[in-house]
Amino acid sequence: MKVTKAVIPAAGFGTRFLPATKSQPKEMLPVVDTPVIQYVVEEAVASGITDILMVIGRGKRAIEEHFDRSFELEWELEAKGKMAELETIRRISDLANIHFVWQKQMLGLGDAVRCARAHVNNEPFAVLLGDTLMQARVPATRQLLEVHARYHACVVALEEVAPAKVSSYGVIAGERLDGRVWQVRDLVEKPRPEQAPSRMAVASRYVLVPEIFEALDRVRPGKGGEIQLTDALRLLTHSQAMYGCQVDAVRHDAGNKLDFIKTNILYALTRRDLRAALGDFILEQAEQVRKSRGDA
Repeated sequence: MKVTKAVIPAAGFGTRFLPATKSQPKEMLPVVDTPVIQYVVEEAVASGITDILMVIGRGKRAIEEHFDRSFELEWELEAKGKMAELETIRRISDLANIHFVWQKQMLGLGDAVRCARAHVNNEPFAVLLGDTLMQARVPATRQLLEVHARYHACVVALEEVAPAKVSSYGVIAGERLDGRVWQVRDLVEKPRPEQAPSRMAVASRYVLVPEIFEALDRVRPGKGGEIQLTDALRLLTHSQAMYGCQVDAVRHDAGNKLDFIKTNILYALTRRDLRAALGDFILEQAEQVRKSRGDA
């Protein structure tokens, strides 16, 4: 069965970006001139997804409005002859069939995925975290879907991380099959470096099978009463095969301040209208920093 549905969890409070996220969702923070979550949706669409469910919470209405038509703005742009801008905003509402469901309590990623049970309707589906960007020639989600088409099982995106960073991620235990594909035997959430079974971390993209919902129902709440998706995936490894795809992509975590700033710079440097001027500015600032530190 071809995977055409995706779930994008976007209900978190974004407390690391306060006060900016006091009145707007963190997923709506712009990278250059486009909200983070639009990049995520565009990745899903470029991977062949046509039906997207966003799991939102309190204070996330701006996400709904962003992907809806804005007739007043369209009329204003058309009246002023700003046809390029008009085409840009019309394209947003035509990207895919986008639906919304509310996560009534912030009970973790596993609970957010569980909110999609009725929408998924017993089909395999992709999950893309709404605050993480994947910069790639071939969309990261499409890379996972290609592995799923081969094995018809759950597939998680993998990224090799430095030993000192494994304690920040869920890490797999398993064996490399061929190229970038791994057989996943187990998952360990945030292991100490000396206890990590590998350096292959789960990287914000998944293709899941409907059996994940039964596993989520069996998971016991952890810290803060949260239902962890990793725990449900571990349960599934006991009863069926699971795979990992070491994605050929650069992951940008827009969920913390420093990485968000870096992401803006990296994306801006890919823009023809910004690259030269921004490059000159960066070199100028780097020279000033070097002088202020007394570097040779």
